[in-house]
Amino acid sequence: MKRYLYSLLVLSVAASFGVLAQVPNEAFANAVIAARQNNATLMKQYSWNCRTEVSEYGVTKDTRIDSVTWGLDGQPQHTLLSDQGNPPPQGFFRRRIEDREKEQFESYLKSVRTFLHQYTLPTAGQIINLISTTPILPGPNGTLQVSGSSVVVPGDTVSLTLSATTRLTQRMTVMTFFQGDEITVTVTFKSLANGLNYPAYTQINVPSKSLTLLIQNYDYINQNN
Repeated sequence: MKRYLYSLLVLSVAASFGVLAQVPNEAFANAVIAARQNNATLMKQYSWNCRTEVSEYGVTKDTRIDSVTWGLDGQPQHTLLSDQGNPPPQGFFRRRIEDREKEQFESYLKSVRTFLHQYTLPTAGQIINLISTTPILPGPNGTLQVSGSSVVVPGDTVSLTLSATTRLTQRMTVMTFFQGDEITVTVTFKSLANGLNYPAYTQINVPSKSLTLLIQNYDYINQNN
């Protein structure tokens, strides 16, 4: 009798772990993860240009172009090619005030970019969490759509449009909150002939600050050729 009860307990525990181990949409999530990993490996063979335009209250405050290459630490390295900011104001005190405001402004932008990096979903666990908690819906032109909420912070929303064949991202939209500000992000991806998938256009809006960032990546060059 004890042996029978023990067998039932073992089977019950095994069944429980079996249920826990099952991940909804697991095969699809694994395909997306593999496609992203392959694309990341291919991306590290390239250099490119990045143009960033910052507007406040509809007025362009700064436009800069960087050359981007991959460093030995595996992170992208930005080298400034040009920076077309507004001319400095006249007068010593006005310049000091302008410099202080510029430092605060640049610090805020840096913090926003660091925060938004989480929405690239860089880890396999983040991809699995998103895909396993939302239905996969068919989209136009052979795409699949995945949407989720509270992905990084409570109340945010993330929507991905993925290629049904390559499983790579074609479009991404985000609505989130940072330091009390609502932020919306739209990213449009493009692909090179060899399949490299990259974020061609990114628009970041912070309505409460009347702030807009437009980021364009272009002129991808394979360094191995």
